[in-house]
Amino acid sequence: MMARNCISTGLRLRVRVTPNASADRIDGPETLSDGTTVLRLRVRAVPENGKANAAVIALLAKHLGVPKSAITLVAGDTARLKTLHIDGDPAHLAAKLS
Repeated sequence: MMARNCISTGLRLRVRVTPNASADRIDGPETLSDGTTVLRLRVRAVPENGKANAAVIALLAKHLGVPKSAITLVAGDTARLKTLHIDGDPAHLAAKLS
């Protein structure tokens, strides 16, 4: 089970991002050394001036079928581990991530 929380306004999702990848893709769940499970993403964008964060949001928006404006970076602006909030029906969003 991925590190996600369904809340009344949407879904909170923990992701691990690898920038400078060869392609934009979602690799699936990954268990970290501390036991936390996150969604692993790879983006081609470089980690400067928010380019990688924008690429993460665009990738997830396309995969989930939501507008980019529905996804907000909550924590981890300059880190590989990030927490995102996705506005929408939590059950529908969780099903798309499964």
